[in-house]
Amino acid sequence: MTKFIENVNKYLSEMKIKQTFVSLKSGIDIKKLSRILTGVQDVSGTDMEKIADALGQEIEFFLSKNFFVPEMELPGASQFAFYAGTPNKEQEEFAMQLVELIENADEVLSAKGRFMMAGREYGHGD
Repeated sequence: MTKFIENVNKYLSEMKIKQTFVSLKSGIDIKKLSRILTGVQDVSGTDMEKIADALGQEIEFFLSKNFFVPEMELPGASQFAFYAGTPNKEQEEFAMQLVELIENADEVLSAKGRFMMAGREYGHGD
């Protein structure tokens, strides 16, 4: 097994990333990816690029002899991510509208809180 594959496997394990995710993101068939990651099939330069790119890294990152997985910052209650494929134009527009709605709702709620605090400061009840 190559250093690249050893390091990729370590990264996947420590970051708790499934092969299915890498397959979807890289475009490499899940069965082929499994053979590559178990050392049954040799990894090509093209596959190395696809795997590294799917994981948001450069190939060199996985070729290091002193490889270590950086500590992952645990997401807070408002942070999460998943991969659902590439959206079409209509889905992308809808997603942007949702983001705008959430940002506007946050601004409205923040403003309400400021008005409530200002009311309390001037002796007015809730």
